[in-house]
Amino acid sequence: MKIQGRMFIWLSVFILAVAIIYGLWSKEPVGTTALFMSFGLSIMVGYYLAFTARRVDTGAQDNKDADVADDAGELGFFSPHSWQPLVLAVGGAFAFLGVAIGWWLVYISAPLLLIGLFGWVFEYYHGENQNQ
Repeated sequence: MKIQGRMFIWLSVFILAVAIIYGLWSKEPVGTTALFMSFGLSIMVGYYLAFTARRVDTGAQDNKDADVADDAGELGFFSPHSWQPLVLAVGGAFAFLGVAIGWWLVYISAPLLLIGLFGWVFEYYHGENQNQ
């Protein structure tokens, strides 16, 4: 993660320089604002990656002598049969379509988004409060 953090921090320095030069040269507020917001986003990601790299063990990507197989293994748990991402995708598509067609479609998509989000978050909730 150290390398990725450094890459994002250097990217943010570059974007900041471009934003300042672009803002002074063009005097165009929308592009300048977008560049400054891109700087903010890249510095946040770079800081997070650099901060997290100090707290976790060194990964294979930070070792110059590592092989590809050194980073192999289990990456996490992925649900094999979840329908909730599909519900969220349909709700999100309707919400974005509502911007183009009409805002009334957002009112239809909001319950779909809430149902999909609630279902996905609590899909594997098993605990002592499950039946209460």
